[in-house]
Amino acid sequence: MLKQKEITMQTRQNLIDAFWSLYRVCRIESITIKEITQKAGYNRGTFYEYFTDVYDVLHQIEDTLIPRIDELPPIQLTEKQLGMPLDLFLDLYEKNSKYYSILLGDNGDPAFATKLKNATKPILLEAFNRNSVYTDTELDYILEYILSAMIGIMSHWFARDKDLPVTRLIELVHDLMGTSLIQRIQSTE
Repeated sequence: MLKQKEITMQTRQNLIDAFWSLYRVCRIESITIKEITQKAGYNRGTFYEYFTDVYDVLHQIEDTLIPRIDELPPIQLTEKQLGMPLDLFLDLYEKNSKYYSILLGDNGDPAFATKLKNATKPILLEAFNRNSVYTDTELDYILEYILSAMIGIMSHWFARDKDLPVTRLIELVHDLMGTSLIQRIQSTE
């Protein structure tokens, strides 16, 4: 039984890998099930045992890349962090860069960035709410802005093969965000 489960998992992964090799170079609209199954060495029936269509493959990949709230470590904001745990996001991006660089790139899935932001917002809202002078709604807008900028700058950094040292990238992000907004978010007054 264990052997069958391993074969099943490997078959599914082979189909995912075949899809991904196509998705890296083609828009999803042009990828067919026939191409995926030929590349993976299976028939259409095998594909349908695991996925409903090519979009389902993409969504299943994305679901494995979006951190669940219970997977994220608790955030303790310090003055040094200036309000954003950049190392958390850089680690997450680095761990999944093979996929993130494509999904967040020009030919990727526009909805993926939203999924990623929505997965991280709750833990950040909780951390900021402890000391913020802003309402939850205002914090949501602030986090939308900050997370969009962070995703954009990390995507750009990876697309340029990390041409800046990570410490300098973090300094630039801090400079771009400015300290007055972050200090106000964390203010207890």
